[in-house]
Amino acid sequence: MSAPLSRALAELRVRRLTPADLVACADLCEDRGWPRDEHRWGLLLAAGIGYGIDDPAEGGGLAATCVVTSYGPRLAAVGMLLVAGRHARQGIARHLMRRVIDAAGDTPLSLYATPAGRPLYEQLGFEAVARAERVTGNFVPTSGDEPGKGIRPATAEDLHALVRLDTEVFGVDRTHVLARLPAYADHLRVAEENGGIVGYAAAWPSAGTQVIGPLIAPDTRTAQGLITSLAAATDLPLRMDIDARHAELLVRLKERGLSVGSSTTVMTYGAPDLPGDWTRRFAPLTVAMG
Repeated sequence: MSAPLSRALAELRVRRLTPADLVACADLCEDRGWPRDEHRWGLLLAAGIGYGIDDPAEGGGLAATCVVTSYGPRLAAVGMLLVAGRHARQGIARHLMRRVIDAAGDTPLSLYATPAGRPLYEQLGFEAVARAERVTGNFVPTSGDEPGKGIRPATAEDLHALVRLDTEVFGVDRTHVLARLPAYADHLRVAEENGGIVGYAAAWPSAGTQVIGPLIAPDTRTAQGLITSLAAATDLPLRMDIDARHAELLVRLKERGLSVGSSTTVMTYGAPDLPGDWTRRFAPLTVAMG
């Protein structure tokens, strides 16, 4: 049973989270049955703005969290809206989201909503614009599967080209996130064509899996080649959140041993859709950052 809060919601102080809160954030994930994922929390708190509400009980840790990753005036991504189980269904999530919306001002917001969270976001004015399917499992290549001659490990010299491509495809400047990607990811691949980089993908660790994202490619064949290359670099199961509009890639991944699990709804606030080119945007870095 949820423990009643000792003070009115309006009196609960929303504060900025810092890297010193990383363990407390991971504890809150664990409280809600999510992987602790301290590696991802480190990136989120470094590249974004974390908001937290401390439990009013002494030694209670964090009662709630939310992270906003700003990509300039055109978009900010909302993620990791979590409320401790003992304080569930008391209005804390709504209270925190309203503060986030107020702080964003005129900047449009986006997020990936779980089925449980979607009703709250709809009540706050978010609208569904797309859907993502989570696929997981061990990638088993079939006969003839090859990454492709244009796919190779990324180098430091590729970063500027990656940023230019990413800005074109996502429609916003994510330099502050991509600059951290080489250190954050275990593996980073690029796809070249006619002397230029046309796609890239990263794989990073999370709860005994390798998460693939971001995944940008000009077509399904190249996207599959990037995944094939990353899969060959690990013995761990893969996980990725594929834009459901890329149905052909989802079919190919299922044919290679991955299974479709949970689904999330991509939602926006203050904009009719996400900027950029969804036809080349196959998967996000993480649903917590868009």
